Amino acid sequence: MLLKFMLEKKLIIFDLDGTLAESKSEMDFKMAKLLEELLKVKFVAVMSGGKYQQFQKQFLKSLNCQKQLLKKLYLFPTCATQFYKFDSQWAKIYSEELTKDEKEKIIDSFHKVFKDINYQAPKEIYGEVLEDRLSQITFSALGQEAPTKEKEKWDPKQTKRLEITNILINYLPEMEIKIGGTTSIDVTKKGIDKAYGIRQIEKYLKFKKSEMIFIGDALFEGGNDEPVKKEGVDCIAIKSPEDTKQIIKSMIEN
Repeated sequence: MLLKFMLEKKLIIFDLDGTLAESKSEMDFKMAKLLEELLKVKFVAVMSGGKYQQFQKQFLKSLNCQKQLLKKLYLFPTCATQFYKFDSQWAKIYSEELTKDEKEKIIDSFHKVFKDINYQAPKEIYGEVLEDRLSQITFSALGQEAPTKEKEKWDPKQTKRLEITNILINYLPEMEIKIGGTTSIDVTKKGIDKAYGIRQIEKYLKFKKSEMIFIGDALFEGGNDEPVKKEGVDCIAIKSPEDTKQIIKSMIEN
């Protein structure tokens, strides 16, 4: 029943971190080949909290397929605050960028929350903790370049990040605040989240919600995939890229 349900869908939408690849890691060869085969029979979109440069490094670098197939692939970085489409090359269709004042307020608000809860930062930090992604500010507790194994141990049940977000919303009621990845919190303009991305797919690509299915690892309450489910799109929750591979195999083998 589930297989028939999936086969009827025209557009398959994936999260990236924890879904197509391990957090901040390059997508492996098997996943890349599976996606290439999937693109022969379906349209594919990738919607993730990472910025476009992260998509290039983590996703596109591993994907070696014909240009004609790339025209069936759509990229929505930074929780769909941006949209890239391929013609002869990748082109930005829109970008909902934050203003300088909005960015400063978001970063200042994080610091206020850290003080409010007496936040104890991890002893070892790998890269930026508060990163400006132009259309999104992302908090990564251990830094943007932290090893996956370390990140997985920090907040597996999202309790630390929920504590932060529950207070952060009081400082930023005009913003969208979502938990993403394994250690991150994403902040975007109000109403600009992955549900917004679904509406842009309807607008620009003319797919109906009934023709879409979303696959991701953060469909839980407060997760940055949850807005897709609330928007009325059918979703499949997975726990790892290995789960995703099995789902793709079932779609291309039938």
